[in-house]
Amino acid sequence: MKKAVITAVGHYVPDNVIPNTYFESRIETTDEWIRTRTGIEERRFAPDGMATSDMSVLAIQDCLKHRGIDKDEIDFIVVATVTPDHVFPATACVIQHKMEMKHPYIWGYDISAACSGFLFALETARRLVETGGSKKALVVGADKMTAIVDPQDRATCIIFGDGAGAVLVEASDDENIGIMDSVMHIDGSGFQHLHMKAGGSFMPATVETVEQRLHFAYQEGQHVFKSAVKSMADAAYDVMQRNNLKGDDVAWLVPHQANLRIIDATASRMELDKERVMINIQRYGNTTAGTIPICLSEWQKAGKIQYADNVVLAAFGGGFTYGATYLKWGIK
Repeated sequence: MKKAVITAVGHYVPDNVIPNTYFESRIETTDEWIRTRTGIEERRFAPDGMATSDMSVLAIQDCLKHRGIDKDEIDFIVVATVTPDHVFPATACVIQHKMEMKHPYIWGYDISAACSGFLFALETARRLVETGGSKKALVVGADKMTAIVDPQDRATCIIFGDGAGAVLVEASDDENIGIMDSVMHIDGSGFQHLHMKAGGSFMPATVETVEQRLHFAYQEGQHVFKSAVKSMADAAYDVMQRNNLKGDDVAWLVPHQANLRIIDATASRMELDKERVMINIQRYGNTTAGTIPICLSEWQKAGKIQYADNVVLAAFGGGFTYGATYLKWGIK
């Protein structure tokens, strides 16, 4: 069986930079409070009229330019997002239409796994590519969190930003590179601590649900923080143990950018120096499914990741969902 390899990366973040001071006149908070508790200094807000699909298209175009291939070579698109353009059709369909992708057998869909969505989508693409179900698979992680975050809720509005990342997955005969292993988990008992209360079949939209502000993301911060610290670190440690990796063997940890203290705890469990952890939370905040592919794209463009580097991706999100992926970097 051939290995599935990430062969190109791309990303997009909006131009509109929102510093912590933006919130000081809107809610009860300060720049210092946000920095010390989250590690965030600023984030990006997409303009009105820009949807998740629009950010995804720009990230994909960046990715395809990196690889030097035509859009019509793509035969599969999987989009990880909790902010789709519409309940249906899938954002993958919207992207295919906007980009006029014309591969005769192109197909795809969306995955809703919150902040772990990109890892779950990457694992899906990996399995398809390894078994010959896809030759060139696009994996997109994108969210316009400003569309579902209550600007009056201090627990959430300071954390999230908008952005998109994309990677191309292809097959390779090179045994020195590729996605080597992954561990994925869901724990539905955590839904009550991180969810959106209304808008689904359980609680459809009504005048009352809108008036009660139930169509925004809800987060019980302390419980989510404690669960994320344990679960993300456990998953990263587990995938290392399964592959006989020690901290010194890992070139990069690419953690979901939710909170700097969660990232630090994961790196500590892995016995990994902070210099080998990809961190951009200070500039973008939490872009949900976008955080990991945006990191990969930025670090690749900066020439920081080397061919065959051992890289561990780790994430935790609402659901609860969490997991880790071990790969050997395949881009020269």
